Amino acid sequence: MPPPQTTTAAKPLPSAVSSATQDATSSSSEGHSRQKHDEQHDEQHTSLFPHPKLRLEVRDITHPGAVLFFSSIHATKTITTAVANVLRLLYHSPSDPSTKPPPTRSITIVFRDMPGVAYTTGSDLDDDHKEIHFALDHIAPNTDPSRAPAEITGVLTHEIVHCLQWNARGTCPGGLIEGIADWVRLRCDLAPPHWKRDHVPDKWDGGYQDTAYFLEYLERERFGCGFVRRVNEKLRLHKYHEETFWLHLTGMTVGQLFKEYVEHLKSENSKKGQEGDRGDKSDKGDKTDKSNTE
Repeated sequence: MPPPQTTTAAKPLPSAVSSATQDATSSSSEGHSRQKHDEQHDEQHTSLFPHPKLRLEVRDITHPGAVLFFSSIHATKTITTAVANVLRLLYHSPSDPSTKPPPTRSITIVFRDMPGVAYTTGSDLDDDHKEIHFALDHIAPNTDPSRAPAEITGVLTHEIVHCLQWNARGTCPGGLIEGIADWVRLRCDLAPPHWKRDHVPDKWDGGYQDTAYFLEYLERERFGCGFVRRVNEKLRLHKYHEETFWLHLTGMTVGQLFKEYVEHLKSENSKKGQEGDRGDKSDKGDKTDKSNTE
C-alpha cells in the first residue's frame, strides 16, 4: 500500500501456509478447467523471472509480534513464495514482452512498532528499492495466534504486489491499486474471515476487498483467466483515463461492468435467500411430522 495509508490461485498456487486451503471459490467446471490449464502452463515460467533481492529487518526481536512471527511461519519460504505468486498472477512469462514487471531491485521488509497495519514505499536510495513496513502490534496482540500464519502471509502478499505492480505512471486510482493487491491475496486463498464475497459495494473503486471481488468477477465470470494481468499491463503502457481504459479492454465502460456485477451479486444473494427459506420450511416440516407421530 502506498504511504501514508495503512492496510489493514486452477492448479493451486504455491502455499507458504500449511493450513491454507487452495482455490476455495467455485465456478463452472468448464471455466475452471480452462483456467487450470492456463495457470499450469504459466507456472513453469514463474521461477524464470528475475526476483528482487529480499531483506528482512526486525527492529525489536523481543516484541510479542516478532516472537509470533518467527514461531508461525518460515520467513524465507513465505516471502519468496509470495513474490513468486505475485509474478505468476500479474505477468505471463519472462519471454513474453506483453507482460513485464517493473525494475524493482530489492524489497526490504521492516517489522517495527508503528500504528496501522502495513505500507509500502520507495527507499531513500531510489524507487527501485522498495520497503514494506509492517506493524508488530498487528501480529500480536491484534491477531489470533491460530490465524497468524495466514494473516502475516496475506498482508505480506498484498504489500509485495505494491512492489511489483504498475500504476499507470502515477495516474491509477488508489482504489484499483489496492483492489489488485487484495485480488492477488484473494487468489492465494489468504482472504481474512471478515471479507464477504456477497457484499454489494456502493462503488467499484472503493478499494481493497470490494474491488478485489469485482476484479475476480471480471476474471472468473466475464473475460477469463488473465484479465487482471491485462489490466496490470495496460497500467504499464498508458496513463489512466477512466472513460477509455475499460472500454478498450472490454468494450464496456466500468460503470456498465459494475452495474452488471451488482445485478449478479443481487441475483446470487436472492438465490441463497430462497434456498435458506426452503431449508427453514423443511426443518419446520420435519418437526411437525415428528410431533404428529408422537
